[in-house]
Amino acid sequence: MAQVILGDDEGIESALRRFKRKVVQAGIFSDMKKHRYFETPAEKLKRKAIAKHRQKRWSRNRSNRNNSNRD
Repeated sequence: MAQVILGDDEGIESALRRFKRKVVQAGIFSDMKKHRYFETPAEKLKRKAIAKHRQKRWSRNRSNRNNSNRD
């Protein structure tokens, strides 16, 4: 759980900014968005397969770019 303690001379705006930053860093916001709707097991498998394919393509392109720079 993200927690922010308000300082003596600190305004509420800066504390709110720090709280928002901590929430994003903790991954609470993305987790909340992911669980907004029910996802069936088949949808989870499909989403994970697409993410895996995307990651493979990204790493393959990255390695091709690095190899072409060495020539």
